[in-house]
Amino acid sequence: MTALSDFIEAAGLNSYDPAAISRIYAGHPQRLLRRLYQTLIPIGLLLLGVLSDKLLGRLKNPQVAQARSRETANLLAELGPAFIKAGQALSTRPDIVPPTLLEELARLQDQLPAFPSDLARACIEEDLGADVDSLFGSLEAEPISAASLGQVYRGSLHDGRSVAVKVQRPGLREQITLDLYIVRIIAGWLKANVGLIRSDLVALIDELGKRVFEEMDYFNEASNAERFAELHRPNPRIAVPAIYRELTSRRVLTMEWIEGVKLTRLEAVKAMGVDPEELVQVGVNCSLQQLLEHGFFHADPHPGNLLALADGRLAYLDFGMMSEVSRESRTGLIRAVVHLVNRNFDALSKDFVTLGFLAEEVNLKPIVPAFEQVFGQAIELGVSRMDFKAVTDDLSGVMYKFPFQVPPYYALIIRSLVTLEGIALSVDRNFKILGAAYPYFARRLLEDADPDLRRSLKEMLFDGEIFRWSRLENLVVSAGQQQQLDLDGLLDQTIDFLFSPKGGLLRQQLVDATADQIDAAGWQLLQGLGRQLPRRLRPPGLQRPRPPEANPLLKLEPVRELLGILQKLPGFEPQLLTSRLPRLLAEPDLRRMGVDLARGLAERGLVRLVRDVLVEPELRLQVIETT
Repeated sequence: MTALSDFIEAAGLNSYDPAAISRIYAGHPQRLLRRLYQTLIPIGLLLLGVLSDKLLGRLKNPQVAQARSRETANLLAELGPAFIKAGQALSTRPDIVPPTLLEELARLQDQLPAFPSDLARACIEEDLGADVDSLFGSLEAEPISAASLGQVYRGSLHDGRSVAVKVQRPGLREQITLDLYIVRIIAGWLKANVGLIRSDLVALIDELGKRVFEEMDYFNEASNAERFAELHRPNPRIAVPAIYRELTSRRVLTMEWIEGVKLTRLEAVKAMGVDPEELVQVGVNCSLQQLLEHGFFHADPHPGNLLALADGRLAYLDFGMMSEVSRESRTGLIRAVVHLVNRNFDALSKDFVTLGFLAEEVNLKPIVPAFEQVFGQAIELGVSRMDFKAVTDDLSGVMYKFPFQVPPYYALIIRSLVTLEGIALSVDRNFKILGAAYPYFARRLLEDADPDLRRSLKEMLFDGEIFRWSRLENLVVSAGQQQQLDLDGLLDQTIDFLFSPKGGLLRQQLVDATADQIDAAGWQLLQGLGRQLPRRLRPPGLQRPRPPEANPLLKLEPVRELLGILQKLPGFEPQLLTSRLPRLLAEPDLRRMGVDLARGLAERGLVRLVRDVLVEPELRLQVIETT
């Protein structure tokens, strides 16, 4: 009777509440003790084996360490849904888990044998308040897939529309709450007794519990799918299944059936006339838009959740595991990329403090050279060739060594991107996710009017006080690879940048270059006129013909550089610039540039008059040699 009351009370929990879960099981220990026996004995035996290997020095052997890591992952899979979810959560925490175990946990599959279909039908009828035959036109007898939280059936509505029906495992909430309670107890003991663990494991389990309860609430998944669909509605290459709210409950989710092929089944995708590499790029762009624009991203893009459709669209499925990134964190991530590309590892270490990876009191001095060692060689190869998995593996070692604490959103971002890169590698062995992502990043950096990103753009383009045209060219050419490039917006941002406070150096370069070229052209004209005069009337500096100076024509280097870069953009036409002349003429700084140009020409003209016109060439040469 007590066990049944525990079962019913736990089933009523709609959100994760550790205090309520403790009251349920601490007051009625029978079921708790039975589950403790089932879990702690195999866990204890594993820990004893690991401790023995460590004391005897066997863990230093990579093969032994890998075998123990694989054994750990297999045990978690055997212990059930909560332990599988805990293992998956730990697979994104390089600050807690050593690299060898990290790899094995990353392979942990979220799959369990299917449960009987009569229990699934009973759940549907209980939650939706009617028998299955009246709710659906048809429902297949066996599930098409089964995971740790539920399984999916194919069916149809009475009007013939195909649907996918996800049904939760019977007793799942009760099993999850009990296992979370046990895992939380273990986490508390480890935190209190194992000094090597720096992170708050209890907080990690609480975060896991919150996410698992969100996944178990199919109303929440339905809302996630609808929000995702709305955010990506402008993108014609993205498909999201429609949700049938009238056939959805906390334990039953009915959505549109989408007919497609897993993106990793290359031959089947090609047979539909779809280019898998192009769809991978669509997926990369969509993931970056989720992370850096919307701040609402799909945290589980495994092969089963990404389908290629015959019409060339990429379909996203399963919205149980979603996460959000604040605007401040999104901007912070972009700033970190800027510092990484500029090899500013000191600023990068401070970015990790801002993003919440490191406490403010942590000494950053030993971390900076560690970053340089991890990223230095990869940056030398160029962003487009950087091996994301290798870099994150190396970074995991740094995070394990130093006092890092990985924020939950970052852990899910890394999991999402590593999974996406794994899918892409199955399509293209030479795929590099950072290379594929950089054009999108460049476009955001050039187009976005966010003040923080404007500062980041300026920081990237300037090396101290020197404007680096090669960096601008790299950004613009990369951004030009994006089909969604807003060329008008990009030109407006360029003008904004030119007349911004930081653009003063570039404006001065334009003024100086213009004055130099007008001065050179004027000098050449003066020499030509001088040669038309009788020799006796020529000023001393024009007595002998001199070879023309380099660049005699009006070739303004900054303008030439900028035009050369813009001409590499697809769709660029000169009228895009001429149409902006009214705006340029209205800029107060343009008038100041005119005044500076006149002053510069007057100064150069005076120097020319004294140095090149009135002074004998031989005397001028002597003066130059003596000085």
